[in-house]
Amino acid sequence: MNVKTGTICTGGFTMDYFRFGHGDKPLVILPGLSVQSILPLAGAVAQEYAVMWDAFTAFVPERRREPPAGYTVGNMARDAVAAMEALGLRDICLFGASQGGMIALDVAVGRPDLVQKAAVASTALCMTPESTAVIRRWIREAEHGDGEGLYLAFGQAVYPPAVFEAYKPALQAAGQSVTQQELRRFIRLARAAEGYDCRARIGAIRCPLFAAGSVDDGVFGPGAVRGIIEAFAARPGFSYHVYKGFGHAAYDTAPDFRDRLYAFFTGN
Repeated sequence: MNVKTGTICTGGFTMDYFRFGHGDKPLVILPGLSVQSILPLAGAVAQEYAVMWDAFTAFVPERRREPPAGYTVGNMARDAVAAMEALGLRDICLFGASQGGMIALDVAVGRPDLVQKAAVASTALCMTPESTAVIRRWIREAEHGDGEGLYLAFGQAVYPPAVFEAYKPALQAAGQSVTQQELRRFIRLARAAEGYDCRARIGAIRCPLFAAGSVDDGVFGPGAVRGIIEAFAARPGFSYHVYKGFGHAAYDTAPDFRDRLYAFFTGN
């Protein structure tokens, strides 16, 4: 499997990433908030996106290695742009999931010259008191040093009940491997979402946009995807799909999601 990892050092920060595929078109995937590095899962992620391999070369950057205090989604977007420029990418197809979707929206707002098409899944235009409460529960678990409790709280909010029960042993095992350094990093990344609100800025997005979400989203709630649909419904090039029964992680749990993403980016 042609999966390669790398490190970007630019703009005063260091960021790890992996890449896969052999197509001519660059695809940047911005993952959601995670407790630990996703690099060990690079092969599995690449396999899940096998439909993309022939048409795209995909780049999956993590967040910067050492996020500073007060780090924001806007800072993450600037880091993502710096990473894309360091890799020499342009005219990209951009996909962001969950917090990665927030970053993708900010990138599309601030650097429309870089983004040819954008897609977001299970994300929101702004944080609400309900979604903030979910994030703060995760932060409390991390502050208490409870890696297992954090993974279980995270999984319960992200996955549908049946999927959560199936994954529960794996989540518990992963939680036992979390280090204090990883917990501190997670807290800063999670806090970055608090106060996020891009509603006043989305008028700057000019590229075609695809949005997906599930009405049983346990993080952002059913209003998140509906809010995106209402905000973009009248714009040319906007399309969407609403799931039911796949939870916040519909971008992972819905079996047809990656096919929909491929169809949007390729026009097929």
